Amino acid sequence: MIQAGIIGGAGYTAGELIRLLLVHPEAEINFVYSTSSAGKKLSAIHQDLVGNTDHCFTDVINTKVDVLFLCLGHGNSKVFLEQHSFSSTTKIIDLSNDFRLTQDAVFQNKPFVYGLPELNKTAIQSAQYIANPGCFATAIQLAILPLAANDLVQDAIHVNAVTGATGAGTALSPTTHFTWRVDNFSHYKAFNHQHLGEIHQSVDGLQTDLKSIIHFIPNRGNFSRGIFATLYTKYEGTLETAKALFKTYYKDAQFTIVSDEVIHLKQVVNTNKCLLHLEVHDGKLLITSAIDNLLKGASGQAVHNMNLMFGLEAHLGLQLKANYF
Repeated sequence: MIQAGIIGGAGYTAGELIRLLLVHPEAEINFVYSTSSAGKKLSAIHQDLVGNTDHCFTDVINTKVDVLFLCLGHGNSKVFLEQHSFSSTTKIIDLSNDFRLTQDAVFQNKPFVYGLPELNKTAIQSAQYIANPGCFATAIQLAILPLAANDLVQDAIHVNAVTGATGAGTALSPTTHFTWRVDNFSHYKAFNHQHLGEIHQSVDGLQTDLKSIIHFIPNRGNFSRGIFATLYTKYEGTLETAKALFKTYYKDAQFTIVSDEVIHLKQVVNTNKCLLHLEVHDGKLLITSAIDNLLKGASGQAVHNMNLMFGLEAHLGLQLKANYF
């Protein structure tokens, strides 16, 4: 069994990762590190785990685990790795944004591979360090990559996307309290969201000599989890051509599906799927993308990356069902 360690075990992404690893047929949790919760049962924090595990948080690190997941706040993963050393064979999957951009991707002379399987599957399979993509970045890139791969990004791309409250993490703030969030809607970080860097990096890397222009407005939704994104850009082809192009690009993707029917958020929440839908309107291609921000946008994608790194079937531990009703 693959021995897995988790650093920073109290947040939403760590909770989802714990749930996935507890039922993974080829991996098991070796430790969940948390100095503030050491000695407490995992179920004291992640209360849906009552009866599922007797594991406790610990302040002791096993430096020889097979794979280490970093579920730390942005900016903290690099600091942690500078302060702690692990076996030369330990694989590391970082869920923060510390190593996603090319200029930040080399740590102690070892490269972090950007962990979007639909883009970098081969590189992920041979990598030791993975930088897991951001949640908005995952939903948006998967909507654009087939166009860029075929040199079809001809004009600016306009993106409007909404995320659930879990996208803001567990720490309370004025915009995450129930009384503010319920029956409410707002935008934030318009045109300068932190995920734009990794989106541009992937899109521009696929289409030769492209410096993409992506206008992105993120929104806060009044639901718990999921991302629903709509994108449009100039397009001169037919809908049939666009569908064929997208389905060809994702023909070997286990979790990204191009739907002929209009999609909605309930189809993907609690799964590792990304659903895409295409429409053509007056010379514009409309692309709709939907994911679960905590799974396909974080922990599910991290487990997918682990599976690829260890030569396992991509779907192991990720055979999940949406809660449709």
